[in-house]
Amino acid sequence: MSVKVVGIDPGLAATGIGIITGTGHKVNSFAFGVVKTASQTPLAVRLEQIYNRLCDLFADENPDLLVIEDVFSLDKYPRSGISLGQVSGVILLASRKADVTVCPIAVREAKQVLTGNGNASKEQLEKSVRSVLTCKQPIRPYHASDALGLALIGLFRYGGSQHLR
Repeated sequence: MSVKVVGIDPGLAATGIGIITGTGHKVNSFAFGVVKTASQTPLAVRLEQIYNRLCDLFADENPDLLVIEDVFSLDKYPRSGISLGQVSGVILLASRKADVTVCPIAVREAKQVLTGNGNASKEQLEKSVRSVLTCKQPIRPYHASDALGLALIGLFRYGGSQHLR
């Protein structure tokens, strides 16, 4: 049974989206992109833009699973953790409204699974994702390759072996 997994790398300026369709460890198709918001736009409007775009995406794609990067905060940039939490909240709300099963994954775990190194750089992660997908062209921006990586993990873990809904 083929499944469709959406991976999302939350971000206020750019939320990465990756869509993988496949079975088990076999990828049948993939797509990626980002939802961008402008920094001069009020926060509530930016969150609404992300929410609306994801509601449309979930309605169009009807995914079986959403894999989202778990919220984290860096000591050096504590406010980024707050922003990430706000964006994650609207993503979770959109997924709930669409009745999509959600699986959060820590960024270090995703890097470990995909590269063998929990501290891998964005460049290393993108190369690993591109290798798995046998994609010759670079996957940019990195938010999109991160999201595709999350979707791959969802496919590998739940790719048809379990009923997700």
